[in-house]
Amino acid sequence: MKKNMGTIDRIIRTVLAIAVGVLYMTGNITGFAAIILGVLAIVFIITSLIGFCPLYVPLKISTIGKPK
Repeated sequence: MKKNMGTIDRIIRTVLAIAVGVLYMTGNITGFAAIILGVLAIVFIITSLIGFCPLYVPLKISTIGKPK
């Protein structure tokens, strides 16, 4: 499992996951939307922590910059 996520990608995913958490805790999202966004936030946190996104593999995407 080779890392395929760059630092900026990981930061953006983490910020979005935190935003979803805040929206949920403040009651701005509820019901089905809260469940879907909550699952997505958990996936974002996990992929940010490990630096690997399985969806990037079949799409041949890597947000890691090329070495200079």
